[in-house]
Amino acid sequence: MRKLKLYIATSLNGKIARADGAVDWLEAIPNPDESDYGYATFYESVDTTIQGYKTYAQILNWGIEFPYKGKENYVLTRQQNLVNTEDVEFISENHIDFIEQLKQKEGKDIWLIGGGQINTMLFNAGLIDELLVYVMPIIIPEGIELFELLPNEKQIELIGSKSFSSGVVELQYKVG
Repeated sequence: MRKLKLYIATSLNGKIARADGAVDWLEAIPNPDESDYGYATFYESVDTTIQGYKTYAQILNWGIEFPYKGKENYVLTRQQNLVNTEDVEFISENHIDFIEQLKQKEGKDIWLIGGGQINTMLFNAGLIDELLVYVMPIIIPEGIELFELLPNEKQIELIGSKSFSSGVVELQYKVG
């Protein structure tokens, strides 16, 4: 079975974006070694992405070419009648069933990009297999939590950690 992996950066106080969805603070972190924090290797290990509509809209607002071309990309949303694009398919109902079926298909792992509400929904449903959290050395006063709303209490197992000269810390957890 394919694994669903949440690969995400967070501020030291657990914010994945500013209140308006901006992630400009990520570029403010000094990176003297120009590390990609394992992104290229991780990106090659997945063939599918999952994200919420707000995250998708934020990516479109960056004014760049869609960054996940060549992957199967799904946007979970409550909005009905959205038209699929060449880059993404909108899933507007039965989100949990859809992810359960997606995990059963042949292929590489699945990247859960976020945001906070989708993270919580899939975490509470027991569908996230691993968390790869990059804790950035910054405090964001207000913003979107890694897990919005009310995540279930669940103990997770640390399976790896790494620190970088930039002050970033990678934490890898197995869920369930």
